[in-house]
Amino acid sequence: MLESMTGFGSAESVKDGVHVVAEVRSVNNRFAEISVKLPRQFSSYELDVREQIRSCLQRGKVSAFVQVKLDEEKQIPITVNREKTRALRELLDIVRKEAGIESPLTLDHLLRFSEIFDSDSTLLEKTDEIWPFVREVLHEAIDGMKKMRFQEGEELAKDFMGRIASINDTLEEIQVLSRNNVSAVHQRLSEKIAVIAGDQVAYSRERLEMELVLMSDKLDITEECTRFASHNKFFIDEMMNSESGSGRKLNFLLQEQLREANTIASKSQNADISQKVVHIKEELEKIREQLQNIE
Repeated sequence: MLESMTGFGSAESVKDGVHVVAEVRSVNNRFAEISVKLPRQFSSYELDVREQIRSCLQRGKVSAFVQVKLDEEKQIPITVNREKTRALRELLDIVRKEAGIESPLTLDHLLRFSEIFDSDSTLLEKTDEIWPFVREVLHEAIDGMKKMRFQEGEELAKDFMGRIASINDTLEEIQVLSRNNVSAVHQRLSEKIAVIAGDQVAYSRERLEMELVLMSDKLDITEECTRFASHNKFFIDEMMNSESGSGRKLNFLLQEQLREANTIASKSQNADISQKVVHIKEELEKIREQLQNIE
């Protein structure tokens, strides 16, 4: 199905005292334009975020926002650095033995060294350890955005199918009108010639018939109607079996449909057919406006 370029996704999670919030939103754009806002500590990962988003879409103006902070429900604003604590304990044991001190090592001795504790800022500076978790939350937000883009694309597809069905119905009405159009034009032309020539002016009946045959060929819109119906079929097929980037193909088909509509109106020389074509062009214009939001 179709994918819209409008979408929004958000995700939020807490792990090991770290609270991550990610939001990703996109709107329509001719190309892929991505802006990223990360905390200062994670600015080096901006390229990673861009690549993660770019792998999921081809077009759209995308804004990604990531916030990383300590969990507000965390009871203690500092954490124990286990590696430094073990190393310090081993060092104090060596000092105690070398100094010939027989009293055992106590907690009070360790608490004299602030190095065994990490503050809030120290915890958030461990970007290499935190980034995999941040990336996971961001991926969840991107999935949410993609889901919304597909949902909106599905709604647009329903609208397109309804309008294409209306155009096909109008084309059938035009073809019915065109069957009688040639004879009607013949009749009008013959009546005009009769009024102008009257009984006193001689004219070639064979030449008149030849002109009528040539006019019939010019008035025939069967080929245009057939091509138009074919474009409609391809439009539906492309829409139902669409892949990423199908918006450009659908825009091309829309241009061809509009070209056929203009040709039908100009060739038919019929007010009723021209009125039907106006309805078709109105439907095509509505489709064109919606197609601007399809990837």
